[in-house]
Amino acid sequence: MDSNAFIKGKLYINGKCVEIENLEWTEHSVFKGVFLKHVIKGESTNDSLSCHLVKINPRCEIGIHNHTGKTELHEILSGSGQCSIGQTNMDYINGVVGFIPANIDHSIKADNDGLLLLAKFFPALV
Repeated sequence: MDSNAFIKGKLYINGKCVEIENLEWTEHSVFKGVFLKHVIKGESTNDSLSCHLVKINPRCEIGIHNHTGKTELHEILSGSGQCSIGQTNMDYINGVVGFIPANIDHSIKADNDGLLLLAKFFPALV
């Protein structure tokens, strides 16, 4: 999958069409070099799901954390890095999908080319 096709794509939700590239990137409040684009917010899904593009700059990371009561699914769109989920370590490259059960510590580190992933949360990340 060409990540540019996704970033320049459209979101159809609740009878509306949203240009994904027009959504704003926001800097993560804790992790330096990490940016989020909130593609689907919980308010649009009755808090059942949220979906976020996550851009991790080269050699930056999302340190160990967990999301209480929320299951997370990562779809790697471009770049490369490593993810630790509990005691399991895996390479994150284009085409990999990582499943993170609720309440499990995890971290992600980007390699030299950075990392772009789509993170989905069930229920929505607030």
